[in-house]
Amino acid sequence: MSTSVPLPETGTTKDGPVQRSTGDLTRAAMSGWLGTALEFMDFQLYSLAAGLVFGQLFFVGENTALAVVSAMATYAVGYLARPAGAWYFGRLGDRVGRTKVLFITIALMGAATTLIGVLPTAHDIGILAPILLVALRLVQGFGAGAEISGAGVMLAEYAPTKRRGIIASLVALGTNCGTLGASAIWGILVATLSEEQLLSWGWRIPFLGSAVLLLFAVWIRFRLKESPVFEESPHVDDGVALTMDEIRTKAQRENDTRMLEALEQNKWRAFVPAFLLRFGQAGNSGILQTYMVSFITVTLAMSASVGTNVVMISSLCAFITVPIVGALGDRFGRRRMYQVMSVISLILIVPTMMAIAGADVPKVFIGYIVMHNVSVMALASLENLTLPELFGSLHRYTATGVIREIAAMIATGLGPVVVAAWVAATTGSWIPIAIMLGIFTICPLIATFLMPEVAGRDLRDPRNAV
Repeated sequence: MSTSVPLPETGTTKDGPVQRSTGDLTRAAMSGWLGTALEFMDFQLYSLAAGLVFGQLFFVGENTALAVVSAMATYAVGYLARPAGAWYFGRLGDRVGRTKVLFITIALMGAATTLIGVLPTAHDIGILAPILLVALRLVQGFGAGAEISGAGVMLAEYAPTKRRGIIASLVALGTNCGTLGASAIWGILVATLSEEQLLSWGWRIPFLGSAVLLLFAVWIRFRLKESPVFEESPHVDDGVALTMDEIRTKAQRENDTRMLEALEQNKWRAFVPAFLLRFGQAGNSGILQTYMVSFITVTLAMSASVGTNVVMISSLCAFITVPIVGALGDRFGRRRMYQVMSVISLILIVPTMMAIAGADVPKVFIGYIVMHNVSVMALASLENLTLPELFGSLHRYTATGVIREIAAMIATGLGPVVVAAWVAATTGSWIPIAIMLGIFTICPLIATFLMPEVAGRDLRDPRNAV
């Protein structure tokens, strides 16, 4: 039998204290991990396919470099729909709760990914093939727009205060597991199939196989209880948030100063540092996890297995990086850890890129693994909790989702396209990649000077931290 876990955010509703068991906490953690793993598996499956085969399948008639740019542009399309999904589902999640919305988002996202696996190619139906691919990417992005933000919010609102960082790091591990799973699948396909087999039918296997993880994730979420912080928030009645007019009236009647301050607060003061935190991590992710496979395979003319294997091994290393950084964030604070990891990342950009550009396999692996873990996975471990902690309970899901996805649309969506075109224009130089990584990495460092420490905040507080 499950035992009750005392939650530091536990308050009271009209029916008494909100209680959650260890089983509930486990299901919430598993739900966040699975949903995020599926999201990143979906997107990594596409990003690797874009670098390896989609140029030949959906963009026939273009030269090699232009086909890669076109495939990356289609990858970016998925990010155009994500802010709309974040806004729509985020508002719904702040209104009716986290669990109902997370059930819908994962179904949309997973179904679109599976259907990519049955698409006809340009060889079969011509221009209609990339059009259908874009349509499915839009559906995938619309569902994914509120997925990782909702998972982060759910875990932050479930976890005990002093262990939020280590527990919420499961969301970042989900990104890692999704990336690892997709990379492993593609690595096996590249190693075992001929190029003809891969282009004719092998590329469909990863997309169709993702349906298994989807079914498991849906089953877990069907049994998930609502976030205790949402249920016990003063603006929620019987599991549904009051309207803004009702919230204001209630706050004035009860002289709820925190709620009145939240209603009058300048929202942009929290949005700016949140945007910079997300923009930096997302930009680095787009370059290293999406474009770098093409750079290694096409520009450096190395074996396709090198690109997939280096991502896979780096993802394995992140199983150590992510929980350690999450725990250090609990110990020393999110703000200080952001500063430390950003400075280390800035120092390492040039030496790691020189190692990768040398096209020597061991150096490629070392350079990529170090940079990926420091500038992507370490920041992801901090980000998935820091963003929900920056925002108050009144609009936490909406604000976290929208700011994440707007930043991702610009950084992760356009970053690989810009760097692919820039590298092509400079005949394969690694310097544009280093410059882009430097721009993205300095953003979280700037953000730390615009925000207070947020570790340990009372997540029932309707006010933003800034």
